[in-house]
Amino acid sequence: MACVDSSLWVKICGLTVPGQAVEIARQGASAIGFISAPKSPRYVTPLQIQAISEALLAAGYDQVERVGVFVDASLDDLQIVAMTGQLTTLQLHGQESPTYCQQLRQCLPHVKLIKAFRIRNDTDLAAIRPYEDVVDALLLDAYHPHLQGGTGETLDWRSLQTFRPAQPWILAGGINPDNIAEALQLTHPDGIDLSSGVELNPGNKCLQKTQQLFTRLQQLPALPAP
Repeated sequence: MACVDSSLWVKICGLTVPGQAVEIARQGASAIGFISAPKSPRYVTPLQIQAISEALLAAGYDQVERVGVFVDASLDDLQIVAMTGQLTTLQLHGQESPTYCQQLRQCLPHVKLIKAFRIRNDTDLAAIRPYEDVVDALLLDAYHPHLQGGTGETLDWRSLQTFRPAQPWILAGGINPDNIAEALQLTHPDGIDLSSGVELNPGNKCLQKTQQLFTRLQQLPALPAP
């Protein structure tokens, strides 16, 4: 992952349509995300993920990461989706333990691993530490009592001004083209993850909003190192 500048790692999540994924990759996305949690309104089947992945590869975007998002999936189910969908990265959004993450890494050693956390307070931030040695990146999302992500709610960005984990970290939760500059100025993440902030409705992205996001990122001055 890159530092906060024009090459910021940017993931657009919750894709359901191959054509939209290809266009968003063309616009400059570092990663395309697929929701593999059946309860989500953005859920896609393994075969749908496969179709989108194949469209990205056919269009020459093999360097764009293909990220499957899971919530407390079994190791067997996760491996099947990863192989069927040709995923390069797995993002865990449930209560997966550090031990589970280690087991997953043994099963799929060539796949990157991101662990997501829903943050309310400093206690939630402290709970991240045991994962720093077993995953490739950490993702911080806004807390919601019933939803695992895609809520459109933002974190308290000021509370993250001194957050410096051992691994790269990704900011999620309510980010959109209008607030991206403030979010990056306050938090200094290694990457960002957007879903509802660039949607017309769940799973249907607004290509005008995604283009607006990438245009604004290109216009931002390089931020000083924290």
